[in-house]
Amino acid sequence: MKKNRYTCIGSIGKPRGLKGEFFLNSFCDPEENIIDYIDKIRFFDNNIVKFEYIKKNNSKFFAKILDIDNVDEIKEFTNKKIFINQEDLPILNTGDIYWNELIDLLVIDINENTILGKVEALNNYGSNDCLIVHPTKDSVDNEIRLIPFVRNVFIKSIDLEKKIIRVFWKSDY
Repeated sequence: MKKNRYTCIGSIGKPRGLKGEFFLNSFCDPEENIIDYIDKIRFFDNNIVKFEYIKKNNSKFFAKILDIDNVDEIKEFTNKKIFINQEDLPILNTGDIYWNELIDLLVIDINENTILGKVEALNNYGSNDCLIVHPTKDSVDNEIRLIPFVRNVFIKSIDLEKKIIRVFWKSDY
């Protein structure tokens, strides 16, 4: 059984207007895929979120939760992350990976064959997605590292069965 049963697909942004609408931040790739999950979205505590609609206007998404009809009610949900069950995600092509599958994987540098730490999270800081690697008791040092998730450049291999990511990232970077 997978440790990470839920996959974060977005977050509730600031209110839009006075009738309970809000901006929706999509973490899907492509971003429009969030619309496909409208009936499967839940909060991390497993409470299902019943969306009235999710719409796209220019490059932004906005949405409305059923029975929330004013700005004060929706403000309570601002910045709350939304999830779907892992089983509700489509099966990926060979070699593709969902981000939550990388959490807690051991990161080893192939140059020095040293342990850099474990993946704590992933984030996008603009140009690339980055692994956020926190040290473990077996790490070469106590440094937190941001390693760009660029396959065949920095990310050399991912072995989900062995729970290891091999990277080209020296400990003194």
